Amino acid sequence: MSALLASLPHPVIAAPMAGGPSTPALAAAVSGAGGLGFLAAGYLTPDRLAADLAETRGLTARPFGVNVLAPNAEPVDRAAVDAYARRLREHEGRWGVALGEPVGGDDAYAEKIALLADQAVAVVSFAFALPEPAAVRTLHDRGIEVWCTVTRPADAPLAADLGADALIVQGIEAGAHRGGADDTDDYALLPLLRLVAARTSLPLVAAGGVGDGAALAAVLAAGASAAQLGTAFLRTPEAGTSHVHRAALDSTRPTALTRAFTGRRARGIENRFMRDHDPAAPAAYPQVHQVTAPLRAAARAAGDPDGVNLWAGQAYPLTRALPAAELVGRLVAGATAASEGAWRRLNRSRLDG
Repeated sequence: MSALLASLPHPVIAAPMAGGPSTPALAAAVSGAGGLGFLAAGYLTPDRLAADLAETRGLTARPFGVNVLAPNAEPVDRAAVDAYARRLREHEGRWGVALGEPVGGDDAYAEKIALLADQAVAVVSFAFALPEPAAVRTLHDRGIEVWCTVTRPADAPLAADLGADALIVQGIEAGAHRGGADDTDDYALLPLLRLVAARTSLPLVAAGGVGDGAALAAVLAAGASAAQLGTAFLRTPEAGTSHVHRAALDSTRPTALTRAFTGRRARGIENRFMRDHDPAAPAAYPQVHQVTAPLRAAARAAGDPDGVNLWAGQAYPLTRALPAAELVGRLVAGATAASEGAWRRLNRSRLDG
């Protein structure tokens, strides 16, 4: 069971957002405001992760967490990946870059687990797969909590059997990648929370579409110990969100799930690249991620919103450009007001009498 969750002054967690948005400044600001900040280890070298850990510790004495992308052993259809790469070659001339190589890899998983154990961070969360028992033992031996991401009710007892201290329950509303081992899930957050709560007594962290204080109050009422918000923090000055991504968040365009950018289902604001290529994109992560990486980097540098992954949850129009600490305060105040309003409505007849 998670002692860390029970000790948080505020039930607000900044989701780890790999690829740039999560920064030491953002993690430190959220932790310093009484929530829990997270660093994203995904796509970083172990040396860069070590530097981010040191920088975050220089900015806050409060606990913070680190998220690791666990290797997923699902087989990949290399012929389908090659066919998809051929389809994308038309973009090489548009942005003046070559496609990346469709390589696999485990994102230096073992090295990162060893580093985090040595650094004795407060908590390590896992996405894309459940950790192997040896990793859980290694982290627990150093007093580090282990949180596992689940996207289906059936995942909950599996994570509990591994010794997880808490579960991150991610609904389909969430922005960016699906965090479960199988990315074909389709459970909305509230029913998923209730179904997972029926299968385990572990503390639950709600993730997906929590964009304001009222939504925070709702997931707490549904059994979560805290909410994990990613999209809500994308417009904070502490986040490393790109200019083109920030601009896209100031809109009301719909979001959709797509494999077009990385080969793994992820939710983002709809754009031309998604519409043109999602039907042909194979389920092949990280191979597709590696193929499209140069295209996405070039589009981002050019400020082209139609060529870059604009990850965002369904509630992204609620985002505001506020400092992270102020956002934490507003979320807590909004949740308090919403909870009090719900209590009054539930007890209206008694109060009126």
